[in-house]
Amino acid sequence: MTQRLRLFTGLVLFAYVTTHLLNHALGVISLDAAAAGRVWFTGFWRFPLFTALLYSSLITHIVLALWALYRRRHLRLPRWEIVRLVLGLCIPLLLFQHIFGTRIQHELAGIDDTYARQMLIYGDLNPVLGLSQVTLLVIAWTHGWLGIYHWARLKPRHAQSVPVLQALALAVPLLAIAGFVSMSREVSDLADDPSWVQQVHVQPSPDMAATLDAWKWGTIGGFLAAVAITFAARQVRTVWERRGGVVQVRYPDGRRVAVVPGTTVLEASRAANIPHASLCGGRGRCSTCRTRIGAGLEHLPVPSADEARVLKRISAPPNVRLACQLRPTSDLEVFPLLPPVAGLPDDLLHPGYTGGAERELAILFADMRAFTQLAETRLPYDVVFILNQYSAAMGHAIEQAGGRPNQFVGDGIMALFGLNSEPQQACREALRGAANMARALQNINRVLAHDLQQPLRIGIGIHTGHVIVGEMGYGLARYLTAIGDVVNTTSRLEELNKEYDSQVVVSEDVASRAELDLSAYPKAEIEVRGRSRPITIRVIPSALDLERLLPVDGAVI
Repeated sequence: MTQRLRLFTGLVLFAYVTTHLLNHALGVISLDAAAAGRVWFTGFWRFPLFTALLYSSLITHIVLALWALYRRRHLRLPRWEIVRLVLGLCIPLLLFQHIFGTRIQHELAGIDDTYARQMLIYGDLNPVLGLSQVTLLVIAWTHGWLGIYHWARLKPRHAQSVPVLQALALAVPLLAIAGFVSMSREVSDLADDPSWVQQVHVQPSPDMAATLDAWKWGTIGGFLAAVAITFAARQVRTVWERRGGVVQVRYPDGRRVAVVPGTTVLEASRAANIPHASLCGGRGRCSTCRTRIGAGLEHLPVPSADEARVLKRISAPPNVRLACQLRPTSDLEVFPLLPPVAGLPDDLLHPGYTGGAERELAILFADMRAFTQLAETRLPYDVVFILNQYSAAMGHAIEQAGGRPNQFVGDGIMALFGLNSEPQQACREALRGAANMARALQNINRVLAHDLQQPLRIGIGIHTGHVIVGEMGYGLARYLTAIGDVVNTTSRLEELNKEYDSQVVVSEDVASRAELDLSAYPKAEIEVRGRSRPITIRVIPSALDLERLLPVDGAVI
């Protein structure tokens, strides 16, 4: 609830900042245009209901930010988090001056804070104050944009908004600053008329000015005191908690980190400078910090409602927890499941299988024929060029059919179908992928005809069944793949194309699952090493034949 409330209040404040900056941007047209826009802006935000929402959101957001700062066991954070934290603490110091000089002065002294008056003060009478307002503009926008961006990019339904946010990141503040400067110049010309200045530059009475000034500095002092108390309370809490002993968090490489009870596993990792993935900054949204628990699992507190919701979304087993939410109270053994430097892989949208799961998939193997002879008669540059053209075309053909090309080993390709679809559809997609690959190979041979002594040829094998799928490997060589008897069998089917002089060998299981009639093609039973029963296969001379059987949408005729 705290996270949602902080997000909601942040969205309200960001909406206010955005509309305020867009109002400034009208100053590029003219001072009158900005003034006309201000009528609508103030009419909305100074309506009692929205005024209450705005200022309650401001107070709530500040309180929740200080609470979040208090809960942190240390301040070893990613750079974007540090920038956002520092900017967030700077905003109230500049914002309170602006609020007391505009809205509160308007309410208590009856002075209308028009653009003409404010630009006269910020431009001609007090340029330093004007510079502080431009600084507030940039800081508030950057702080809010960072928060919105790192929230939206983790939401599949908001993924399309990320490019828009990136485009607005510079456009909105630059237009606002341009409008600010344009209005300042226009007001500077108007200020040559003393009567205009006297009419516009209305000041509160000395007593009211003193009262407003006292309230302003009291509010700023109160905020600084709250920040100081928060940092002091963190130190007192650490000293107090250490009286009860420490918790040992053990990592796969043997390192141990001693932390006080109540520290999250993610905080423990950061405290010891142990890389640990966390795209959302430890807010329990992205699941990239997910960790497998070894010894000590039985002593862990149960997941909170928010953590349980995320764990359910990724189909996590009972021994997987979110490092940013898990606060161990006794010694613990942890195994982070994602690479430390995690970008934003597509798997985050369907992450249930990345940590290891048994799935029924359709597996496709493809291999280029006579590649060794081709490579022996070519310069290394030519070989790499041809392979890159081939891999790109085959990979695109597989993706078009709904599959995932996950391994390119020289001229060999392995692809997975069914990661996000049912087994029946997965088999149809694999057959469609084979047809797409054959069509793509024709195009390659046509484009590279002057570079090839003879056309490129491939053999394809397709089989289906249960496999273990998950992210495997090390470092940059870590990728999603599948292992099991089905994978080995598919590789064997691909090799049979050499014996049958065919382009595709499909297991009867695939044809049956896809409800595809392949009775017109040769049938055979083969023995596969390691299997007790033979496999029935269909031999297809050309994968393009499958285009006649599979319509464009992948449904079977």
